[in-house]
Amino acid sequence: MKKITPFISQHEALTVLDNGGRFYNLITKANDGEINSAELSKVAGVISDKQQMSLFLELSLSKLSSNSKRDIYNSLSDELKKAQTEYAAQYLLPSEAKEKGILSQNAIISGIPKYVESNSNFSGFVMIPIMTGNVMTFTMIPIIDRYDVYEVRDRISSEAFLIAHTKSDDKLPERMITFGGILKELKNKKDESAPSSIFLEAYYYLQS
Repeated sequence: MKKITPFISQHEALTVLDNGGRFYNLITKANDGEINSAELSKVAGVISDKQQMSLFLELSLSKLSSNSKRDIYNSLSDELKKAQTEYAAQYLLPSEAKEKGILSQNAIISGIPKYVESNSNFSGFVMIPIMTGNVMTFTMIPIIDRYDVYEVRDRISSEAFLIAHTKSDDKLPERMITFGGILKELKNKKDESAPSSIFLEAYYYLQS
C-alpha cells in the first residue's frame, strides 16, 4: 500500500503528471500539455492498471479546488478520461460501505484503523487463483493469511468495515486515515451458503 501526498497546487500536479513516462516510452513527451496512461502509470507506481491509476489520480488531486481538478482532467488523454469515468470512486463511510459499496469498483473510505491481530478474532475468507497444471482454479484462504487486516469505524455507527492490504512489517497508526482501493468479496467458509460480504483491498492511503 502506497502513501500519497496530495498535490498542493495545479502547477505542481501538471508538472509531476505530464512527465514523459518511463525511459522506454519514446513517443511520450514531457510537458506537452497532455497526460497519458504511460505518464500516470509512472507516478502511480503501476503498469497498465487503469483502475488503480484512476484511484491514484483521484486521491492525489483531493486537496485541489474544483476548477484546478477540472483543468487537470481536461489535460488527460481520451483513454484516461474514459477510465476516470469508468472507475469513478465511491466515497463511503465505514458504516455504509457494506450496504452501498459496489463489488469490484473503486472506493474511498476514511476512518481510524484497528489492526486485527489473529485469526481467532476474525473468520473471513477470500478467493485466490491457483494453477493446477495448465488449469486455473480458485481456493479459499483466511483473509488474515494473505493481508494485513484492519477494522475501521466512523462516528455514526459502531459497526466495523474491513480494510486489507498486502502484508507489511509497518502497521498503521490508530489515527484518521483515508484509504483508496477496490471493493472485493469476503466469504464465510463456515457457512458457504451464507451471503458474502465485502472488504476494501487498499492500494493507497492518505494521513490526515
